[in-house]
Amino acid sequence: MKRVMIMINEDLLNSLRVISPEERALLEGSDGIQRGIYMDADSDVVDAGRLLDSGRLITIRPHTRFAHFPEHSHNYVEMVYMCRGSTTQIANGKRIVLREGELLLFGQGARQEILPAGENDIAVNFIILPQFFDRILEMLDADRTPLRTFIMDSLGNSTGNTNCLYFQVADVLPIQNLIENLIWTLLRGASPNRRSICQTTMGLLFMQLMNYTDRLVSGSTEEAAIVKVLRYIEENYRAGSLTEIADTLHYDLCWLSREIKRRTGKNYKELLQEKRLTQAAYLLRHTSLRVEEVGEAVGYSNLSYFHRIFRARYGLTPKKYRGPSPHDGSEAPSGNHSHPIPTA
Repeated sequence: MKRVMIMINEDLLNSLRVISPEERALLEGSDGIQRGIYMDADSDVVDAGRLLDSGRLITIRPHTRFAHFPEHSHNYVEMVYMCRGSTTQIANGKRIVLREGELLLFGQGARQEILPAGENDIAVNFIILPQFFDRILEMLDADRTPLRTFIMDSLGNSTGNTNCLYFQVADVLPIQNLIENLIWTLLRGASPNRRSICQTTMGLLFMQLMNYTDRLVSGSTEEAAIVKVLRYIEENYRAGSLTEIADTLHYDLCWLSREIKRRTGKNYKELLQEKRLTQAAYLLRHTSLRVEEVGEAVGYSNLSYFHRIFRARYGLTPKKYRGPSPHDGSEAPSGNHSHPIPTA
């Protein structure tokens, strides 16, 4: 099916395409970017202190066109959104042509190089301090599945590994609307609660992105393997096995097991259990399934074992975690449940 791109508001686009003084100098023959805008003379780390006003946690600036931006890293999280046209980015050594409506996120320590862009190639750089994400993590905490944890943690590390996320989401209307709202608020919003609005909007954006991990393009073979494994767990947590996913993806079982542990800090069984318990908590809160039915629904036929590991994770038994029934204070009666089991 052909994907349809969604266009950004023309008034915002006109504000972003204005030629900046740095760009004017480039057009008049200046040799390269003005490094003093971005970093110290002897450094290749773009410094948030030079781009953010004091007390601010987030800002945006149009990407500087007409010049090659040499390889560098950041001491903040950067989100690049392509409003119009395209740019060629080299992210951790991988060449990416970022097209209209697509999103590229760099964690701290990621390496980035940008080839010259033309006048009609309009990109926006979001400069974001890590503490800005505190509220967003709270919003996502109710469903911190292994895949979501991996993606969010990748933005926070500073190792330069697994911290570049490329989302091909040009045709996803909710994502495009949320990004446009963020740009509008940061460019023109002057309300005293602007930070709260931006954090909430960014939280909603990440919630949407987590629903489109199939549009996430990985930066390396190893990273691609882990994302595929975590996506497999999301969809096959009831009965999935490491052997099956290794065979399906044609990976060596021992290599894949080691890579999962190295990249996530947990083995496959621990990640599977994390997803199962997250899903069990969701079912307890949002369905009338009995506790034993919830256990079976997420892959546990041994009820006593399900009780034990659930309590170890949440500090409560499944029944106490659910709380009283909204009808009569007790669990729903047993019966045949022909409706599909919801997924968190």
